[in-house]
Amino acid sequence: MKKNSVSEFELEKQDFKIKLKRSQGEGIVYQATTNADPMMTPHQLPPPGVGIPAAGGAPLAPPVSDETEIKSPMIGTFYRAPSPEAEPYVELGSEVNPETVVCIIEAMKVMNEIKAECNGVVTQSLWENSKPVEFGQPLFRIKPH
Repeated sequence: MKKNSVSEFELEKQDFKIKLKRSQGEGIVYQATTNADPMMTPHQLPPPGVGIPAAGGAPLAPPVSDETEIKSPMIGTFYRAPSPEAEPYVELGSEVNPETVVCIIEAMKVMNEIKAECNGVVTQSLWENSKPVEFGQPLFRIKPH
């Protein structure tokens, strides 16, 4: 926020709302609400990037220092498999190489195969099947080898 001179940010999506404010000389104040938990105080919230679910995804934990994140190169819908009946492209523990397809992102009715672009083992899948993703959101974590 400081880097981009943003002092306040608010995001509301269905039953989730988060508001971030930055004051001069102070840290960031977090405020989140959901239908299940109408109001969380800053003391109840986890540190930035931890425990607050990405829209439709798993809670984001900070990556282990040697892990690589595969991020979404576009806005679209995330799919773990080529069809609803098919097995997922990768599972936890799957070995990947730069050409391994890890998922599909549908954008404007076009199915875009997303490749690992690195060698390693899948340690975390961060997104639920058929949920929307934004540009740059982490999809998987890979432990390089």
